[in-house]
Amino acid sequence: IVAAANPDLMEESIEAGDMVIMGDRYESQLCAIEMQAACLIISIGCEVSPAIIQLAEEKNCIILRTAYDTFITARLLNQSIPIGYFMIKNNLTYFRTDDYTEEIRSIMAKMRYRDYPVLDSEGRLVGMMTRHSLLEMDKKKVILVDHNESGQAVDGLHEAEIEEIVDHHKLGFVETIRPIMFRNQPVGCTATIIYMMFKEKKMEIPEKIAGLMCSAIISDTLLYRSPTCTAIDKIAAEELAAIAGIETEAHAKAMFAAGSNLSKKTTEEIFYQDFKKFKSGDISYGIGQISSMDHDELTAIVDRLTEFMEKVRSETGLNMLFFMLTDILQESTTLICVGPDALTGVASYSGCPVQGNTVIMEGVVSRKKQVVPTLMQAFQS
Repeated sequence: IVAAANPDLMEESIEAGDMVIMGDRYESQLCAIEMQAACLIISIGCEVSPAIIQLAEEKNCIILRTAYDTFITARLLNQSIPIGYFMIKNNLTYFRTDDYTEEIRSIMAKMRYRDYPVLDSEGRLVGMMTRHSLLEMDKKKVILVDHNESGQAVDGLHEAEIEEIVDHHKLGFVETIRPIMFRNQPVGCTATIIYMMFKEKKMEIPEKIAGLMCSAIISDTLLYRSPTCTAIDKIAAEELAAIAGIETEAHAKAMFAAGSNLSKKTTEEIFYQDFKKFKSGDISYGIGQISSMDHDELTAIVDRLTEFMEKVRSETGLNMLFFMLTDILQESTTLICVGPDALTGVASYSGCPVQGNTVIMEGVVSRKKQVVPTLMQAFQS
């Protein structure tokens, strides 16, 4: 307490055990001792009368004298408090060396502390984590492959730094903090672009990688049947097949047959097997797709997919949902439409016949080149 007021006001401020800073005013000194102050600090080196010293001894009150003025004395006192006074030993907030910054960031945002101890697996202090550390921290670095829209990317993309994009789809709305390498080519499969990158770098393609890339091209182009397929896709797939030691026709049949076996898959697994979100103006929508060589098997799942899609639309808040049931042999797609005006909008724009809650699209097998452009133009018209 700084005793700058008259004794009457001081009586309302001083409590037993307080430390009181004051000058040479006798009445204030007497009042502080009578109020059972534990210590008087007399500033500017003022002398203390014998009567005050005697009364202080009787009341067990310590008297200290200092040459500093009252302001400097008060400031130095705040700087002289031992660290042990502030230290806590129980319920400490600390982190481990293997904690993720994404997790501790939210904890630090809720706490008032500036620094947090970091412990190793043995519980030993190895360092400190500060708020400033989060500002200087390097973000995770990612490369987007086969997509360039944030709605189709992994969770937490906004917390990462995009280094590069390799894709063959329409341009979306991903933002970067600096210029990056962005390779986008109108081919049937992103694996074809990666094949070209191997060639440009004069790097050998390992056998297993070649098999995976060939399978991707076969899947994306429906073995060259898709309108998105280009000559370079076919060249790339056949060369990759030679490296992997596979025959494309036989491999394609085995792949599509395996993918067509829907009996052991749940409705959720079928729906999310190949699902992407899009946005056209104020309308947000999602499109899933599955390809099969068995027309009856595709027809059998229409009702349960429709029911599941109604549930997904209400949970995700998307305006509309679509699902492509693509018949590989007939080269056609049955498009399930869910959401207000979804069915009528697509049917009226495309001119395709309606069957129940589906639109029958003959000659349509590509989501990227045929269905997405149709939907975007339908919503904008």
